[in-house]
Amino acid sequence: MKLSSKAEKTLDQINDKTKLGDLRKIANEIKKDHDLAMELWATGKYLARQLAILIMDKKLLSQELINELDHGMNEHNENERNHLMDWLMANQLFKDKKTVALMESWENSPSSLQRRIFWYYQGRLRWMGQAPPSNNEQLLSKIENQIEKENPEVQWAMNFTAGWIGIYDKKYRNRCITLGEKTGLYKGKQVSKGCTPEYLPQFIEIESNKRKI
Repeated sequence: MKLSSKAEKTLDQINDKTKLGDLRKIANEIKKDHDLAMELWATGKYLARQLAILIMDKKLLSQELINELDHGMNEHNENERNHLMDWLMANQLFKDKKTVALMESWENSPSSLQRRIFWYYQGRLRWMGQAPPSNNEQLLSKIENQIEKENPEVQWAMNFTAGWIGIYDKKYRNRCITLGEKTGLYKGKQVSKGCTPEYLPQFIEIESNKRKI
């Protein structure tokens, strides 16, 4: 595919040493440019796709286009595709009522990445203090019934949501801890310095103590 001069110039600014902060600086200079974003995405390059997500027009993110992006993400390894989908959620989908409604419809999506985002969105709402606790029981019951059957990328997001339910809703705390003990997910997993372990009993204890909840 023949790239525009603008796309070629943008790609020249990206190399193996480029960091996320550098991509954000480039994106801040470009602002919003959906056509350029689609050109960068079409290259199939991981860093170019990260930059593309930052400069997309969220108003143009239909379910059909998201499905196309999802398909492209599956060309990458597990860590990269999960990061691209999470990056899309945090930088675009989370910021518009239309795309929030799409995320809320993905609980039973045939796409595991979209199911991941359904649960990650629920967890982020609680983490950011934006979600009423009215459906905690419903969500927790679904997590308990489904988490061990799910794909790893979805398990992580379900675990994340259960953790924040346990932190902010005390009546479910022991239940969330028991869930973590039962599944054993992330038990003994090493984390970077300053990061909280993802194993639910540890995660809930540490984050609850931080907040004195």
